[in-house]
Amino acid sequence: MNETPPIELSCPTCQTKIIWDERYPFRPFCSERCKLIDLGEWANENHRIAGEDTHAKNDEL
Repeated sequence: MNETPPIELSCPTCQTKIIWDERYPFRPFCSERCKLIDLGEWANENHRIAGEDTHAKNDEL
């Protein structure tokens, strides 16, 4: 039988190569540190999902 090859990817924060398995419990991040850095970026609104600005729309009502 052919086994599925492991999924390799880069940590979104530091670009370290990891394999998607139990050795990396914080996947897709390589570590808890990288996961928390990413969370901080979202909290500081440095990362955003494109879309309409709902705050401006609510202010007009």
